[in-house]
Amino acid sequence: MYQIIYMKADYEPWWMFEGWQSNIVTTSTFQSEHEFDKHLLETLMSFRQQYEHEASKENKYYAFWTDKEREYCEACEDDIQIYHGIIIDKLTQHNNE
Repeated sequence: MYQIIYMKADYEPWWMFEGWQSNIVTTSTFQSEHEFDKHLLETLMSFRQQYEHEASKENKYYAFWTDKEREYCEACEDDIQIYHGIIIDKLTQHNNE
């Protein structure tokens, strides 16, 4: 099974800070690697068209952002960058034979 997780937060997806799951926007699950690959390519192409910046780590985490998308942080008294993160999760299935 394969998953593509889309999260939106004020940090890149590879940090996975405590409670990061509350920033998940969507989770897409696929049984076949073909459908997973197709959806991943479509998602990455779409995000690349929408956002001017991209970074990735470990071929598993992708962050996209634009300089225009910021939110005010009261605790830090400054504007903070908003990131759109894609996390790829290839779940292993265990056979109970």
